[in-house]
Amino acid sequence: MKKILSALIALYLLVPASYGQEDEIRPKALGISFFVNDFVTPARIRSSSLVKVLADKKLAKLSEMSPGLAINYFKGIRKHMDYALSLGGTFLRYPMPNKSFGTDKLLLEASAAVNLKMMTEKYWVQPYLTLGVSGHKYLNYYGANLPLGVGLKINFIDEAHLFINSTYRVPLTTETSNYHLQHAIGVAARLGKKPEPKVVVLDRDGDGVPDNVDACPDVPGPAATQGCPDRDGDGILDKDDKCPDVKGLAKYQGCPIPDTDKDGINDEEDKCPTVPGLARYQGCPIPDTDKDGINDEEDKCPTVPGVARYQGCPIPDSDGDGVNDEEDKCPKLKGVPENQGCPIIPEEIKKRISVAAKNILFETGKSILRTSSFKGLNDVAKIMSENPEIELAIDGHTDNVGADAYNQTLSENRANAVKKYLVSKGVDESRIAATGYGETKPIATNNTAAGRQQNRRSELTLSYYK
Repeated sequence: MKKILSALIALYLLVPASYGQEDEIRPKALGISFFVNDFVTPARIRSSSLVKVLADKKLAKLSEMSPGLAINYFKGIRKHMDYALSLGGTFLRYPMPNKSFGTDKLLLEASAAVNLKMMTEKYWVQPYLTLGVSGHKYLNYYGANLPLGVGLKINFIDEAHLFINSTYRVPLTTETSNYHLQHAIGVAARLGKKPEPKVVVLDRDGDGVPDNVDACPDVPGPAATQGCPDRDGDGILDKDDKCPDVKGLAKYQGCPIPDTDKDGINDEEDKCPTVPGLARYQGCPIPDTDKDGINDEEDKCPTVPGVARYQGCPIPDSDGDGVNDEEDKCPKLKGVPENQGCPIIPEEIKKRISVAAKNILFETGKSILRTSSFKGLNDVAKIMSENPEIELAIDGHTDNVGADAYNQTLSENRANAVKKYLVSKGVDESRIAATGYGETKPIATNNTAAGRQQNRRSELTLSYYK
């Protein structure tokens, strides 16, 4: 029940006030407030920390604070901004730095502040932030500080309100001021009479026709038409005219003949009234016979579906193998789709290449080809000569004996030695790619002599593209 009651009170406070502030700017108000100055809590915070003071419950008690009274003046500047003046007094022993006083003396404080409100005057409750400057007199000492904090204004009746605020005051004159909190609560009443409510205008549109006989009370018009206008002069009053600024016809409720597709050809003359078109096609778009999205006037192949980058024609297939040039790895050679448009290398050639690769041997630890390698490599050169479109990849590999960097360099040098030999036999260098992989791609275990022998190898791969 308590939760429901709290929710209802909160809702009541946050809805706009029933009496309604017409200008929503705070009127001048004069009030009185009770306040207390707390020098103890800031001192404890500054000597330790806010977290520790809260944890140890060391906030000052009311008995440790000095009470006082103040006169307050308020005036709105804007809907969300007021300024506030106050003059107050309290008796205390002011904790002035480097000075001490034996008895309570009068402290006079005057302050000017700006309140930044989160809600306007039409709401019952108005939270606000406050920032200002304050000066005080204590005995023959004068000081100043900077108050900043939060507050709450509650409009409990039309002519008066309650205000509560709490500010933290930072000294500007460090020898005659000290850090302190000031908490205040007070009431204020409006100064002067509340403005008289505005008289309701009986002729809202100012056309000389009273609202009670004006068929169009919010739009100026002549008395002859009961205060209703006909701006386009088409004989149809604006209130009945769907197009009051454009002359039209009664059958179209005062609008011109429609042009649904906005192509400049009215629907009564348009053969395609819902699709923008051209007059030479009676309001229809330029035809697209092959339905490829490119109109016939721009389509070089108007009866065959194509693509825009080929001006409406299909993607070319230069070698006529059924694989278009954009997907064909060999666009000048007839091939097959399963090989990306390239011819399939005959098995007989693959076997010859495999035999040649197995017979590539080098001097131990060197990149010098043994003469036993020449027969197979000569056959590779012959194959390359007979098939000028074919590319060759030479991959060199080693076992894991020796340093990684040494094996990498050795594999590269051996692959390049094979390439150099083939170039010497008339194969164009640009058709050969030589790569060394060192010991990174073994095909057998390096834990046995037989496995290491398999890993020391040269691989030859033919293809029609790189």
